[in-house]
Amino acid sequence: MTDHVHDLRSVREATDRLLTAVAKLDNAALAEESHLPGWTRGHILAHLARNADALVNVFEGRPMYESASARDSDIARDSGRPLEEHLTDLRDSGSAFLATTEPDQDWSRTVELRNGVTDLAANVPFRRLVEVELHHVDLNIGYGLADLPAEFTDREIAFLADRWSGRPEVPPVTLRLGSGDTAPTWRTGGTEGTPVVLTGTGDALLGWLAGRGDRGARLTVLEGGRLPELPPL
Repeated sequence: MTDHVHDLRSVREATDRLLTAVAKLDNAALAEESHLPGWTRGHILAHLARNADALVNVFEGRPMYESASARDSDIARDSGRPLEEHLTDLRDSGSAFLATTEPDQDWSRTVELRNGVTDLAANVPFRRLVEVELHHVDLNIGYGLADLPAEFTDREIAFLADRWSGRPEVPPVTLRLGSGDTAPTWRTGGTEGTPVVLTGTGDALLGWLAGRGDRGARLTVLEGGRLPELPPL
Protein backbone atom coordinates (compact mmCIF):
# COMPACT_ATOMS: atom_id res chain seq x y z
CA MET A 1 0.00 0.00 0.00
CA THR A 2 1.37 3.41 -0.97
CA ASP A 3 1.98 5.74 1.97
CA HIS A 4 1.36 9.17 0.49
CA VAL A 5 2.28 10.91 3.76
CA HIS A 6 5.70 9.26 3.68
CA ASP A 7 6.10 10.12 0.00
CA LEU A 8 5.18 13.77 0.54
CA ARG A 9 7.82 13.99 3.25
CA SER A 10 10.32 12.50 0.79
CA VAL A 11 9.29 15.07 -1.83
CA ARG A 12 10.03 17.88 0.63
CA GLU A 13 13.44 16.41 1.45
CA ALA A 14 14.36 15.79 -2.18
CA THR A 15 13.24 19.29 -3.16
CA ASP A 16 15.38 20.81 -0.41
CA ARG A 17 18.39 18.82 -1.65
CA LEU A 18 17.75 20.02 -5.17
CA LEU A 19 17.37 23.68 -4.19
CA THR A 20 20.53 23.58 -2.08
CA ALA A 21 22.51 22.11 -4.96
CA VAL A 22 21.11 24.44 -7.61
CA ALA A 23 21.76 27.51 -5.45
CA LYS A 24 25.51 26.81 -5.82
CA LEU A 25 25.33 27.27 -9.61
CA ASP A 26 25.49 30.47 -11.60
CA ASN A 27 23.72 31.76 -14.69
CA ALA A 28 26.40 30.44 -17.02
CA ALA A 29 26.09 26.93 -15.57
CA LEU A 30 22.35 26.93 -16.22
CA ALA A 31 22.97 27.46 -19.93
CA GLU A 32 25.25 24.42 -20.15
CA GLU A 33 24.12 21.01 -21.39
CA SER A 34 22.50 18.58 -19.01
CA HIS A 35 22.53 14.81 -19.30
CA LEU A 36 19.31 15.04 -21.35
CA PRO A 37 19.99 15.51 -25.07
CA GLY A 38 18.89 18.93 -26.29
CA TRP A 39 18.17 20.29 -22.83
CA THR A 40 20.25 22.71 -20.80
CA ARG A 41 20.14 22.70 -17.02
CA GLY A 42 17.71 25.60 -17.34
CA HIS A 43 15.33 23.42 -19.35
CA ILE A 44 15.30 20.82 -16.57
CA LEU A 45 14.60 23.38 -13.85
CA ALA A 46 11.81 24.93 -15.92
CA HIS A 47 10.31 21.49 -16.49
CA LEU A 48 10.38 20.69 -12.76
CA ALA A 49 8.55 23.90 -11.90
CA ARG A 50 5.92 23.44 -14.59
CA ASN A 51 5.48 19.78 -13.59
CA ALA A 52 4.60 20.92 -10.07
CA ASP A 53 1.99 23.27 -11.55
CA ALA A 54 0.68 20.41 -13.69
CA LEU A 55 0.23 18.15 -10.67
CA VAL A 56 -1.75 20.89 -8.95
CA ASN A 57 -4.04 20.74 -11.99
CA VAL A 58 -4.32 16.96 -11.54
CA PHE A 59 -5.37 17.26 -7.90
CA GLU A 60 -7.87 19.98 -8.73
CA GLY A 61 -9.49 18.04 -11.56
CA ARG A 62 -8.11 19.96 -14.54
CA PRO A 63 -6.09 18.59 -17.47
CA MET A 64 -2.48 18.10 -16.43
CA TYR A 65 -1.24 20.22 -19.35
CA GLU A 66 -3.21 22.38 -21.76
CA SER A 67 -1.52 20.49 -24.61
CA ALA A 68 1.79 18.85 -25.45
CA SER A 69 2.85 21.89 -27.44
CA ALA A 70 1.95 24.24 -24.59
CA ARG A 71 4.00 22.10 -22.19
CA ASP A 72 7.02 22.25 -24.48
CA SER A 73 6.70 25.97 -25.16
CA ASP A 74 6.42 26.77 -21.44
CA ILE A 75 9.64 24.87 -20.76
CA ALA A 76 11.43 26.62 -23.63
CA ARG A 77 10.13 30.02 -22.49
CA ASP A 78 11.34 29.59 -18.91
CA SER A 79 14.61 27.78 -19.57
CA GLY A 80 16.78 30.88 -20.05
CA ARG A 81 15.88 32.71 -16.86
CA PRO A 82 18.48 33.85 -14.31
CA LEU A 83 19.30 31.55 -11.39
CA GLU A 84 17.30 33.51 -8.80
CA GLU A 85 14.16 33.35 -10.92
CA HIS A 86 14.55 29.60 -11.32
CA LEU A 87 15.04 29.15 -7.56
CA THR A 88 12.01 31.26 -6.70
CA ASP A 89 9.87 29.41 -9.23
CA LEU A 90 11.01 26.00 -7.98
CA ARG A 91 10.26 26.94 -4.37
CA ASP A 92 6.89 28.52 -5.11
CA SER A 93 5.63 25.84 -7.49
CA GLY A 94 6.83 23.06 -5.19
CA SER A 95 5.12 24.69 -2.21
CA ALA A 96 1.90 25.08 -4.19
CA PHE A 97 1.95 21.38 -5.04
CA LEU A 98 2.43 20.40 -1.39
CA ALA A 99 -0.31 22.81 -0.30
CA THR A 100 -2.73 21.11 -2.70
CA THR A 101 -2.13 17.81 -0.90
CA GLU A 102 -2.87 19.17 2.59
CA PRO A 103 -6.71 19.35 2.64
CA ASP A 104 -8.68 16.21 3.50
CA GLN A 105 -9.43 14.32 0.30
CA ASP A 106 -10.10 10.88 -1.11
CA TRP A 107 -6.63 9.50 -1.75
CA SER A 108 -8.12 6.34 -3.27
CA ARG A 109 -9.77 8.26 -6.12
CA THR A 110 -8.53 7.92 -9.70
CA VAL A 111 -6.93 10.96 -11.29
CA GLU A 112 -5.92 11.58 -14.90
CA LEU A 113 -2.34 12.40 -15.79
CA ARG A 114 -0.72 13.13 -19.14
CA ASN A 115 -1.64 11.31 -22.36
CA GLY A 116 -4.70 9.68 -20.79
CA VAL A 117 -2.70 7.84 -18.12
CA THR A 118 -4.65 7.34 -14.90
CA ASP A 119 -3.51 6.50 -11.40
CA LEU A 120 -4.63 6.69 -7.79
CA ALA A 121 -4.24 10.06 -6.13
CA ALA A 122 -2.13 8.36 -3.45
CA ASN A 123 0.51 7.49 -6.07
CA VAL A 124 0.98 11.05 -7.35
CA PRO A 125 3.41 12.12 -4.58
CA PHE A 126 5.77 9.31 -5.59
CA ARG A 127 5.48 10.38 -9.21
CA ARG A 128 6.55 13.89 -8.16
CA LEU A 129 9.42 12.37 -6.18
CA VAL A 130 10.58 10.55 -9.31
CA GLU A 131 10.60 13.83 -11.23
CA VAL A 132 12.64 15.63 -8.57
CA GLU A 133 15.15 12.84 -7.92
CA LEU A 134 15.86 11.70 -11.47
CA HIS A 135 16.02 15.22 -12.87
CA HIS A 136 18.42 16.18 -10.08
CA VAL A 137 20.63 13.44 -11.53
CA ASP A 138 20.00 14.74 -15.06
CA LEU A 139 21.34 18.19 -14.12
CA ASN A 140 24.89 16.79 -14.18
CA ILE A 141 26.01 18.71 -11.11
CA GLY A 142 27.52 15.91 -9.04
CA TYR A 143 24.38 14.06 -7.90
CA GLY A 144 24.37 10.64 -9.51
CA LEU A 145 22.25 7.51 -9.54
CA ALA A 146 24.40 6.05 -6.75
CA ASP A 147 23.50 9.05 -4.55
CA LEU A 148 19.76 8.34 -4.67
CA PRO A 149 18.21 6.99 -1.45
CA ALA A 150 18.16 3.18 -1.51
CA GLU A 151 14.43 3.03 -0.80
CA PHE A 152 13.73 5.29 -3.76
CA THR A 153 15.97 3.26 -6.05
CA ASP A 154 14.23 -0.01 -5.15
CA ARG A 155 10.77 1.48 -5.65
CA GLU A 156 11.67 3.09 -8.96
CA ILE A 157 13.17 -0.17 -10.21
CA ALA A 158 9.89 -1.89 -9.35
CA PHE A 159 7.86 0.90 -10.98
CA LEU A 160 9.85 0.84 -14.22
CA ALA A 161 9.98 -2.96 -14.33
CA ASP A 162 6.19 -2.90 -14.21
CA ARG A 163 6.13 -0.22 -16.91
CA TRP A 164 8.09 -2.40 -19.32
CA SER A 165 6.13 -5.56 -18.48
CA GLY A 166 4.09 -6.97 -21.34
CA ARG A 167 6.00 -5.05 -23.99
CA PRO A 168 6.43 -7.44 -26.96
CA GLU A 169 9.65 -5.72 -28.10
CA VAL A 170 11.32 -6.51 -24.75
CA PRO A 171 12.21 -10.15 -23.99
CA PRO A 172 11.37 -11.60 -20.58
CA VAL A 173 13.97 -10.18 -18.19
CA THR A 174 14.76 -11.01 -14.58
CA LEU A 175 16.60 -8.27 -12.70
CA ARG A 176 18.63 -9.37 -9.70
CA LEU A 177 20.06 -6.96 -7.14
CA GLY A 178 23.46 -8.42 -6.31
CA SER A 179 24.04 -12.15 -6.06
CA GLY A 180 22.77 -15.07 -4.05
CA ASP A 181 19.52 -16.96 -3.84
CA THR A 182 17.94 -14.36 -1.55
CA ALA A 183 18.84 -11.33 -3.70
CA PRO A 184 15.84 -9.05 -4.46
CA THR A 185 14.51 -9.69 -7.96
CA TRP A 186 12.14 -8.00 -10.37
CA ARG A 187 10.70 -9.23 -13.67
CA THR A 188 9.88 -7.22 -16.75
CA GLY A 189 9.43 -7.53 -20.51
CA GLY A 190 7.06 -9.62 -22.55
CA THR A 191 6.79 -13.33 -23.22
CA GLU A 192 8.59 -13.63 -26.56
CA GLY A 193 12.29 -14.13 -27.08
CA THR A 194 15.11 -15.66 -25.07
CA PRO A 195 14.75 -15.03 -21.32
CA VAL A 196 17.49 -12.84 -19.89
CA VAL A 197 18.79 -12.67 -16.32
CA LEU A 198 20.67 -9.53 -15.28
CA THR A 199 22.48 -8.73 -12.07
CA GLY A 200 24.06 -5.58 -10.73
CA THR A 201 23.87 -2.80 -8.19
CA GLY A 202 20.69 -0.84 -7.67
CA ASP A 203 21.98 2.24 -9.46
CA ALA A 204 23.09 0.13 -12.45
CA LEU A 205 19.72 -1.61 -12.69
CA LEU A 206 17.91 1.73 -12.43
CA GLY A 207 20.21 3.28 -15.03
CA TRP A 208 19.28 0.59 -17.54
CA LEU A 209 15.56 0.79 -16.86
CA ALA A 210 15.48 4.60 -16.91
CA GLY A 211 17.89 5.09 -19.81
CA ARG A 212 20.34 7.01 -17.64
CA GLY A 213 23.92 6.81 -16.48
CA ASP A 214 25.89 4.13 -18.30
CA ARG A 215 22.59 2.54 -19.41
CA GLY A 216 23.43 -0.88 -18.07
CA ALA A 217 27.11 -1.09 -19.02
CA ARG A 218 27.97 -2.30 -15.51
CA LEU A 219 25.28 -5.00 -15.46
CA THR A 220 26.22 -8.65 -15.78
CA VAL A 221 24.14 -10.88 -18.04
CA LEU A 222 23.91 -14.25 -16.28
CA GLU A 223 21.62 -15.87 -18.83
CA GLY A 224 20.27 -15.00 -22.26
CA GLY A 225 23.22 -13.68 -24.18
CA ARG A 226 23.19 -9.88 -24.34
CA LEU A 227 21.67 -6.88 -22.63
CA PRO A 228 18.31 -6.03 -24.25
CA GLU A 229 17.62 -2.53 -25.53
CA LEU A 230 14.67 -0.73 -24.01
CA PRO A 231 12.47 1.78 -25.88
CA PRO A 232 12.73 5.44 -24.77
CA LEU A 233 10.73 6.34 -21.68
